[in-house]
Amino acid sequence: MILADLAVVIPELILVTYAMAALLWGVFVDQKQKPVGPALIWITSAVLLGLSIWICLTPSGARQAFNGTYSDDPFSRFAKVMLLLSSAVVLFLSQDFLKREGILKFEFPVLTAFATLGMMVMVSASDLMVLYMGLELQSLALYVLASFHRNDARSTEAGLKYFVLGALSSGLLLYGASLAYGYSGTTHFSGIAAATTSRPYSIGLLYGLVFMIVGLAFKVTAAPFHMWAPDVYEGSPSPVTALFATAPKIAAMALFARLLIEAFGQAVDDWRNIIAILSIISMFLGAVAAIGQKNIKRLMAYSSIAHMGFALMGIAAGSHQGFQAMLMYLAIYATMSIGAFAFILSMRRDGRPVSDIADLNMYSRQSPLSALALLLLMFSLAGIVPLVGFFAKFYVFLAAIDAGMIWLAVAGAVASVVGAYYYVRIVYFMYFGEEVDVLDESFPHIGRVTLVASAALMLLGVINLFGVAGVAESAAASLFR
Repeated sequence: MILADLAVVIPELILVTYAMAALLWGVFVDQKQKPVGPALIWITSAVLLGLSIWICLTPSGARQAFNGTYSDDPFSRFAKVMLLLSSAVVLFLSQDFLKREGILKFEFPVLTAFATLGMMVMVSASDLMVLYMGLELQSLALYVLASFHRNDARSTEAGLKYFVLGALSSGLLLYGASLAYGYSGTTHFSGIAAATTSRPYSIGLLYGLVFMIVGLAFKVTAAPFHMWAPDVYEGSPSPVTALFATAPKIAAMALFARLLIEAFGQAVDDWRNIIAILSIISMFLGAVAAIGQKNIKRLMAYSSIAHMGFALMGIAAGSHQGFQAMLMYLAIYATMSIGAFAFILSMRRDGRPVSDIADLNMYSRQSPLSALALLLLMFSLAGIVPLVGFFAKFYVFLAAIDAGMIWLAVAGAVASVVGAYYYVRIVYFMYFGEEVDVLDESFPHIGRVTLVASAALMLLGVINLFGVAGVAESAAASLFR
């Protein structure tokens, strides 16, 4: 039985073994004589990419390990491939930035590997204890990454804020989990689901559900539990901000979906409206608050809040179609965000990183190709036809309408119109702004390739979304088995 369990978690075992070996390598090698940071970034990225391929080649079907507390199914595999690819690409992009800032240390890829391991555990968790272990493994690594630039006061402030508010959210999540355990007698999702089949079920379970939703809303930066995101996004080193905007969002949203369906699937009517309210608040707060932002990293923070609101719309539908739309939205959002941050990482003037939107004035004259690629990404983030970002929103709107929540789809459409302003504003600066000192011509080759490739995907993906819709449908179906 133990060997069968271990066979299910081979990718996780490979990653934890590598992370521990890389940590020991970095500790026992004299970093002044022979720094291993650059090599570890490339090796870690290759390991993450290799694991994503391994998972793609895993035979279809659902498997469970450790007495049903850990699930390996198409849903978890879809999420794992997305987060592994996101983490790997962010690591590839980070090397030049970290080197220029003098913080290219071996701990960065090691911490990223441990954070990714925690994310992989999160999306496969079918038990409250496994859920919490994965969540905290991810969070503890990300707390350190947020404050990785130790000589920068903003970075240390970001790490402290993230730690304090992250601890608060973990406490709320644990309190909700303890209530769910106390009133169901088990930490297993299937056991909690059995306790909710009788009507009326215990009010304690309902309170436990609410507290766990609040705790997870912190992790996905859903308003009104978003307060940590703008400051942490702005203060963290830009590669860390790029990581925050992609892989952890995928993992937390996938965990959110699995918890609600596997543990509280019989109580859809009790949590659907809560998720819908979180969705509306997130969409509108993210859209409105971003309008006045001058720092592009803070703008992307509010943008992520709004986009998580749209993803939550798919969960609020509570249907197979809604969860398919949510998975598709996350995949498309991660692709757009990685492309946008590939550009943000390159923004420098006189050798120093800059992040003011006004620094992009007339950038189209300096680099027409990069400006065009960023234009496509901004329009796609805004959901403008015919780019792929439009179809991401279209699918969640359609899922909400099919679930009888027309009002939610209408609210999402209005929020999209409001949010389009700050994306178009960036484009305006690039093409019609005032003349300013040009940015440094220091765009790393891999960053430029990533920017152009992600923009091309937003344009060419309209043909058939590269088959993502079919894979997401199979993944969502496995959750509703």
